Amino acid sequence: MLKSYEAIYKDGQLKWLSEQPQIKTARVIITILEDTPDVPTQRVASSAIAGMGKTLGDIVRPIATEDDWECLK
Repeated sequence: MLKSYEAIYKDGQLKWLSEQPQIKTARVIITILEDTPDVPTQRVASSAIAGMGKTLGDIVRPIATEDDWECLK
């Protein structure tokens, strides 16, 4: 079965964008797509939603007590 994997080729190296094939040796066919911009190393929120988020309570502990969690009973 043929499987496709997405990667960026840069300076002779492949950087996998999704899962990496779990094989040691394989015959491959490479299809070069048009130039794509570098993949950002960190996701950045859109400026359209900048400043609209609000943290409710402690970001380490839950906002509600365990007594309020019906799913845990």
